[in-house]
Amino acid sequence: MNFDNVLMMLSGLGLFLLGMKLMSDSLEIAAGSQLKALIERLTKNKYMGALVGLVVTAIIHSSAATTVMVVGLVNAGVMELAQASSVIMGANIGTTMTGLMVAMDLAKISPIMIFGGVSMLFFMTKNKYKNIGQIIAGFGMLFFGLGMMSNSMEPLRNSESFAQLMASFKNPFLGLLAGIVVTAIIHSSTAIVGVLQSLAMAGIVDLKSVVFIIYGQNIGTCVTALMACAGTNRTAKRAAVIHLLFNVIGTLFFTLITLLAPFTYWVEMLAQGNVTAQIPIVHLLFNIVTTAILLPMNKYFIKISCQIIKGEDEIKSKQSLLYLDDRILSTPIVVVSQILKETERMADLAKSNFKNAMQSLFEKDINKVNKVYEEEKTIDYLNGTITEYLVKTNGLDVNDTDKRIVGSLFHVISDIERVGDYCENICEVSELIISGHAVLNEVAIKEIKELNDMIKEILDHAMFVFSSKEPDQKLFDTVSKLEDAIDEKTEILKENHVKRLNDGECDAMSGMVFSDLTTSLERIADHATNIAFSMKKRELSI
Repeated sequence: MNFDNVLMMLSGLGLFLLGMKLMSDSLEIAAGSQLKALIERLTKNKYMGALVGLVVTAIIHSSAATTVMVVGLVNAGVMELAQASSVIMGANIGTTMTGLMVAMDLAKISPIMIFGGVSMLFFMTKNKYKNIGQIIAGFGMLFFGLGMMSNSMEPLRNSESFAQLMASFKNPFLGLLAGIVVTAIIHSSTAIVGVLQSLAMAGIVDLKSVVFIIYGQNIGTCVTALMACAGTNRTAKRAAVIHLLFNVIGTLFFTLITLLAPFTYWVEMLAQGNVTAQIPIVHLLFNIVTTAILLPMNKYFIKISCQIIKGEDEIKSKQSLLYLDDRILSTPIVVVSQILKETERMADLAKSNFKNAMQSLFEKDINKVNKVYEEEKTIDYLNGTITEYLVKTNGLDVNDTDKRIVGSLFHVISDIERVGDYCENICEVSELIISGHAVLNEVAIKEIKELNDMIKEILDHAMFVFSSKEPDQKLFDTVSKLEDAIDEKTEILKENHVKRLNDGECDAMSGMVFSDLTTSLERIADHATNIAFSMKKRELSI
């Protein structure tokens, strides 16, 4: 095998990996909303969790990526360990889909697929069709790269030294070690299966010489998840440990079956004379059988992982993210939904702060003032960190719907943060009144209470509209009417207070305090309206 063949083999591997990435990224974007809904509906049912893992991995073509996503979701506190373990088991089945597709041997029509896909990518104007074009082009590149690898390896057919090397892998220890090490380096079990299939296409290997490599690469793929769990909480580390335990037990089980029973003969009978198909069949059987045996024992895996990773997780401080983790960025389909959850949390804090700020005013409660100031620190923290995630998400390949959501959220978190700021302004007024530096008479307090009820109502409606996936037009109309009513009410209250000032019923300090209060309340209503109408902007943009 000369240098040109080596270059062709590496180029083929590069095209194979690029095609797989193009295809999986585009499939992920195309199926993003459906996959997102599937993940969000995760229940404690372990079989549903396994199905989710299978489907997600079949789309993104990487069990390692799915497991990294799961580790991130567990670390963010979104997914429980029982859910995570079942998703990981399902992911192991999903990763076999690429190998089964490769067994179809579409290398002859791959140039047509590449040309057709690239043509759609360049000449279609709608993102939907561009995406389809990218899927087709990626599919073609995958098979074209596989064909290049196979052709480059044909000279090895007559190489006695290479034949001896492949024969050595019939030794279980050497075969498993090769699978573990190479997969750990490349970080892709799918790529290893693809290389083995290209060797099979060139007529260089049979199933017996690669079967232990196939088993070993299932352990090697765990390295990515183990690396991803660095810096995570104990529960996330346990999820990575479960992934490793699952694959180690499966590897030991199938190694014994292969040594003690004619397992490879049975597989060869399923696809006689077609080693390219036999390889993914072994990979598929490994994961289906292992999952079928181990999934019902899910709770025992959790107990073992808790024995390996002992201790309790530290309780997160308020000034921390509950739903976001950098590892989730590796799977864009869930990033935006997690940002929305964090934004809703921020909105709830702002709403709670408004309630406490007004109670501090009416009840002259300094403890409520201090609580507002403390919660405002969390709101400011979330404002900064969510913005960082929005910027990061802008650099990811997400579908048009998610792009619209990200664009609107930049404004939404700013509006929520401003609501928090005006709550602080109200507390500053409360402090003046509590300290006796300012006084509001009963009439002024009554008017502020009336305005407060209207602000509470518009905040409730705004937050409901924001959290609704498909808000009714009537909700927007309600918010608009409320905002108009609040503006009108504010003008009336200001006129009433000017009259009280002129009549000598209150002093200048009271007038300033009342003006600050009504202005802050009116501004809160404005920002609440912006939050509600961010839903409409999502539909109108792009």
